[in-house]
Amino acid sequence: MEKLLLMKEKIKLLNEANKAYYQEDREIMSNYEYDKLYDELKQMEEETGIILSNSPTIRVGYELLSNLPKERHEKVMLSLDKTKEVSVLKDWLGEKEGVLSWKLDGLTIVMTYEGGKLVKAVTRGNGEIGEVITNNAKVFANIPISIAYKGILVIRGEAVISYSDFNKINDKIPEAEGKYKNPRNLCSGSVRQLNNKITAERNVRFYAFSVVKADVDFNNSKAEQLIWLNRQGFSVVEFKKVVSDSIEETVKWFEEGIAENDIPSDGLVLTYDDIKYGSSLGSTAKFPRDSIAFKWRDEIK
Repeated sequence: MEKLLLMKEKIKLLNEANKAYYQEDREIMSNYEYDKLYDELKQMEEETGIILSNSPTIRVGYELLSNLPKERHEKVMLSLDKTKEVSVLKDWLGEKEGVLSWKLDGLTIVMTYEGGKLVKAVTRGNGEIGEVITNNAKVFANIPISIAYKGILVIRGEAVISYSDFNKINDKIPEAEGKYKNPRNLCSGSVRQLNNKITAERNVRFYAFSVVKADVDFNNSKAEQLIWLNRQGFSVVEFKKVVSDSIEETVKWFEEGIAENDIPSDGLVLTYDDIKYGSSLGSTAKFPRDSIAFKWRDEIK
């Protein structure tokens, strides 16, 4: 985890130096300093097996497509049942441990890695059929292009555009009617671009929230699953482990953080930490039974 943070810091410094040198015609570090940082980053990438999409050690090529092909999901993506009552969350969890996390407000994406490489990304679409946006996913601001795990990995997460990036993009549009309505709409259009150069300019970020397929022992824990994803280089949704007695306090903790949260959200998600138990519950025709969404009574932010 510490090594990953160091890598991100080195990437930030190197990219700032590249921007200053190539776009602003100024030098903020010597060639020696740059080469040293670059070599250190390269070595850390080799040691961890993680290469992030914005690393200067790789160049992700831009590509113009004529259309976005459609693909049927291997596992149907259902909506979540929801409540506005904390008491319902308590009753739902009962004696079990749970994981409470942000319900991010963007576009849900399914990512597939094979041999440690990102090979496919598909939007949720209608839950059964989505659009293949692999080229666009490769230019998301924080996605790992390579990971240490070499087996088949299928994960789900949310593509989002932060409020600050949304405001920067809207500020550049002079006509009021041309401005984007909200970060979610901007993100949806950015993720589904035929030209991934535009996607890259929009600073789309991806936050993983579940593993669909992986030959990994997570100690039967959803929280351990998220921690493992983070170690592989993924940004994950912020989460807290809860029991019935701590849910109310934890919901308040999340609520107090909304004003300062730069990532759009539209509530919380409560999931059973016990993966096997959650899976054993199956689903209704509309909702999985292992998770439930919580919405605040009044829209916040």
